[in-house]
Amino acid sequence: MNRFALWLVVILGVCSSIAVGRETGGLPELLEKIDMALETPVINTDPGERYSDKNRRNCNMVIGADRTPGGRIWAAWVSGGDSDKAYFVIATSDDDAETWSKPRMVIDPKNHPSGLRRRTLVGNFWTDPNGRLWLFFDQSMSFFDGRAGDWYIRCDNPDAKRPVWTRPKRIWHGCTLQKPTVLSTGQWLLPISLWQMRYVYQKQKLLPALDNQRKAWVFVSTDRGASWTKHGSVKFPHFSFDEHMIVELKDGRLWMTARTAKGIYETFSSDRGKTWSKPSPSKIVNTAARHFIRRLASGRILLVKNGPIDKNVGRYQLMAFLSADEGKTWTGGLQLETRKRRCTYPDGFQATDGRIFIIYDHERTKAKEILMARFTEKDIQAAKLVTKTSRLRMLVNKGGQ
Repeated sequence: MNRFALWLVVILGVCSSIAVGRETGGLPELLEKIDMALETPVINTDPGERYSDKNRRNCNMVIGADRTPGGRIWAAWVSGGDSDKAYFVIATSDDDAETWSKPRMVIDPKNHPSGLRRRTLVGNFWTDPNGRLWLFFDQSMSFFDGRAGDWYIRCDNPDAKRPVWTRPKRIWHGCTLQKPTVLSTGQWLLPISLWQMRYVYQKQKLLPALDNQRKAWVFVSTDRGASWTKHGSVKFPHFSFDEHMIVELKDGRLWMTARTAKGIYETFSSDRGKTWSKPSPSKIVNTAARHFIRRLASGRILLVKNGPIDKNVGRYQLMAFLSADEGKTWTGGLQLETRKRRCTYPDGFQATDGRIFIIYDHERTKAKEILMARFTEKDIQAAKLVTKTSRLRMLVNKGGQ
């Protein structure tokens, strides 16, 4: 989200909430309405024509993608706008991203009868070590109600003709954008961000009891996701949605990187995520936008960001890099998007054969394209495609014009 769009959303939200406040008579009624975000979300597994590409004329913004043990790729993106109208659209590919299904699942919350909107805007897919597919997603009244809520559904047969999903379960407040990290100890760490109140949709101070918890949180599971508990947290300066990720380093420390309004900040933990060092600017320079960082099977670390390692080029020139020394230096520089157009929100995974898949959005409000790049570590090192099976700019979805 760029700053102009963000402030436009906040201003419109404030106007809307003032109108709601006048209709309802005050804060108690408003608090009762935002509790609708606590209601169990409805998962639509038969979206129909209403959600076809031609009928979705708002933005297409990437959420994430992952691959199942059988090779199916599941991808999710936001339609309806980066706003209080947002909802999830989900499709699949069974041929390594060459072709994609029509939308086969949608999470589109219903609004309050008064007109106060309810939306789903943030989340991600993740295939766990047991081959089960998770979809994390949030739910909030308006753009942000001061609390929102981080939910998940899980599919134990994601390669089946008719996959079956569990009933949605709420983990805590906030939202998860990046994938969990599995530690060498077997613990699963889940990043959850509870946003700052500056993004709340109205001027009244809501839910003050949560103010000291508005941080980048780490939740832990020791029972394969059956339960998640608070484990540690970091309050990053220059807040800009956090979007934090965790990499376990070879010396046992954890490395967390996060998005801020001043670029990427980083922090380290020596006790498996319970406590963290004071955040500081990373040597990885980026604009205030999502980046992607993940350990590969080779032991190298993959980084995908906008532009060269040491430059802020805005939301252009999406590039992939490798590090063989635990993030101290970076090599390669494969440019995934060569056009001089906005490309944002990379997410991805590595297949069992070593190929890397990165999904991103291209001109989310104009071209409305969700694209995927398929490449190898050799391609990154060469800074160009040298593998026959590699491809760039593979179309996942295009919204209506």
